[in-house]
Amino acid sequence: MASLIEELVDVLDNELEIYQQLIPISNEKTQIIVKNDLAALQEVTEKEQCMADQITSLENKRNQVMTNVKIVLNRKSDTLDLKTLIQLLENQPKEQKTLSILHDNLKDTIRQLVEINNRNKSLIEQSLEMIEFNINFIQSARLYQGNNYTKDAEQYDIKISGAGMFDTKQ
Repeated sequence: MASLIEELVDVLDNELEIYQQLIPISNEKTQIIVKNDLAALQEVTEKEQCMADQITSLENKRNQVMTNVKIVLNRKSDTLDLKTLIQLLENQPKEQKTLSILHDNLKDTIRQLVEINNRNKSLIEQSLEMIEFNINFIQSARLYQGNNYTKDAEQYDIKISGAGMFDTKQ
């Protein structure tokens, strides 16, 4: 059982490290969204995807370890989560404390990421609304001008600013 707990601690440490690395990347993504820099956004999204793949791999390993712990503890029908395991380790205070700290740190880090990602989602939604507004504006301007072209017809260039369209105070 001790080796399973050590393996679980190792997996959770690795997950926490990756999640903590995602926080500055997600904050950088916020600034990129505000600046409307699509090339940088694609680059950051690729970094996030690579890290998400690593997390998925670690999650699979964590699930496997938790399944093995469940077998050792003879908990067949119950689901065994980290919080329950921490409570079951009352006779092993060192492991209990280590897992408890990891649990709390993971929970806090993921909460921060959720907040940042919700802010980014809101900014992207605002961007899409602004794009839709601009498209509707252009279409209505063209309808207003009419579609009759003559040899004296002029070409209208409607410039749409890409910067400064977001409310970053959310």
